[in-house]
Amino acid sequence: MWWFTLAVGSALVFGLAGLFMKVSQMRRGSTTAMLLGLYASGTCGFWLQAAGSGGWTPFDYRIWIAGAVIGLGSAWGNLLFMKALDCGPASLTSPLTNSNIVLVVAMGAFFYEEAVSLAGIAGVVSLLAAVVLLSVKPGAASAEAGKRWFALVIAATLLFAFRNGGLKVTAEMGLDNASVLWSGYLLSFLWFAAATAAGSRRSSAGRSAAASFGSSSVRTGLAWGLAAGIGSYGGLQLYSAALLAGPSHLVAPIFATNSLVVALGSLLIFKEKLGPLQRVAFLLLMAGLALVRI
Repeated sequence: MWWFTLAVGSALVFGLAGLFMKVSQMRRGSTTAMLLGLYASGTCGFWLQAAGSGGWTPFDYRIWIAGAVIGLGSAWGNLLFMKALDCGPASLTSPLTNSNIVLVVAMGAFFYEEAVSLAGIAGVVSLLAAVVLLSVKPGAASAEAGKRWFALVIAATLLFAFRNGGLKVTAEMGLDNASVLWSGYLLSFLWFAAATAAGSRRSSAGRSAAASFGSSSVRTGLAWGLAAGIGSYGGLQLYSAALLAGPSHLVAPIFATNSLVVALGSLLIFKEKLGPLQRVAFLLLMAGLALVRI
């Protein structure tokens, strides 16, 4: 059951990364700077891991192809996740985006012939019920924001499925996942470095780029992003190790409970308020994650 310990550890550590991202948002940190910091520290972490284990293979073209796909899912998934946090509560956004485990479980069942239990099926139904319930937004004014939030969450969920499911595929291919994540995080870092520089030039309005980079928003985002990157590196490294040791249809749902760290942290630290329908949806999401895990 070593894989179970690894999977639980991955959920706890990765959940801290999501919570740090929420803290950056609440302190008005720059989103692009935060993601730049995340992928900077994450890239360093995965490089040290891959090089230290002797598995670093930077000249294998498969590493770069896999890294591009997984990096796309991670970078754009995180970007849309942050935009969704601007429209809705983290206590719902994080658990809902983690419903991408349904796709990972389905991939394991159909392509790798991993059995799915009745409890797992019940969990999927619970998650889908929560999705339907969350789509109901009373009031004309809130309906517009609700639709935007829901669309962002769905898009982020699909992108995260590329990251989490992709690691299962690369593990089955025998690739070193630390190297895959290194290449994916490096490509994401380069993307957000360019985006941060471009945003800095647009907002400088006659000031130097250095002054813009030194703004409070950028400093806040970068600091919390660096911390989130450490959590992201640790969580994904544990997750990829758990995938090698255990079945993906169990490891992926356990990893998805990282949303509990974000949800509970947002409720306790930021005192987020949930309406009656949102409370029911939250319970359904938690129940679904728990059932799929069994």
